[in-house]
Amino acid sequence: MFSILIPTYNNLEYLKICVESIQKNSKYEHQIIVHINEGIDGTLEYVKNKKLDFTLSIKNIGMPKALNRASIKAKFDYIVISHDDFYYCPGWDVELVNNVNFIGHNNFYLSSTMVGAGQVEFDAGQTIENFDEAKLLKNLEKIKTFDFQGTTKCPGLIHKEIWERVGGWSEEFSPTGGDDTDFAMKLWKINIRIFKGLGKSLAYHFGSITTRKKNKSLFTYLGSRGNKIFLIKWGIGINFFEKFYLKSGLDNNKNLIFNKYVSPLDEPKKNLNFYIELIKGKFKICYLYLIRFK
Repeated sequence: MFSILIPTYNNLEYLKICVESIQKNSKYEHQIIVHINEGIDGTLEYVKNKKLDFTLSIKNIGMPKALNRASIKAKFDYIVISHDDFYYCPGWDVELVNNVNFIGHNNFYLSSTMVGAGQVEFDAGQTIENFDEAKLLKNLEKIKTFDFQGTTKCPGLIHKEIWERVGGWSEEFSPTGGDDTDFAMKLWKINIRIFKGLGKSLAYHFGSITTRKKNKSLFTYLGSRGNKIFLIKWGIGINFFEKFYLKSGLDNNKNLIFNKYVSPLDEPKKNLNFYIELIKGKFKICYLYLIRFK
């Protein structure tokens, strides 16, 4: 049904729970493709023993390159973009399949809802060591929410033909940071207007443990670097695109924008706030050129 792309970087214990949750909590049979960065912690042996499809690099090549390599092995028509620090909840794939069937064409980008470190706050443990699976499953129906506008980007579902048309993820963002929003922008540019987060398709997210590891200074650097690349490439910033185009992202107080999904997106409303934020972005671009950003 789906070809699920999972980059991993010496993160075996989280990868195990991710893979096993897919295998036990999915209604449909899916192909799991793991891209192994280094794999010096036993990941390669685990993937081979589980008879999973995989690609391998001897060093950490980051999210975009890992996803692109893994996608070459995709055998199904639909690709799921995943991290290795997800626990996929029961029924996660049912909602995705139902929406695909309802839409009736391939011009969409659907995503599951991240619980924990994501769109819905719920504490079932911040690490693998204190993960309370029973608590999560017991409260699953209470956690489920409405379908919302925009996309969580990951777990994200895209048709393989659309993935190939936009060239997968842009590798200039490697190792990561801004690459997920860049992918959404590429979809926007080919007139994809259905960006929809599914409130009943849930994945518990332990949070920023995958290819970048838990390093706040590195995370901040990559986010800043990614936004600069995005700004130079597209002429607008990440927050601007998510707020005015996808109707999601962060508001002025850094809170998640959580608009109920109603219909495919239209072109942004070009009001005073739009132009003020646009002009601010143009000044940032000028500044970046002045300091010779690379």
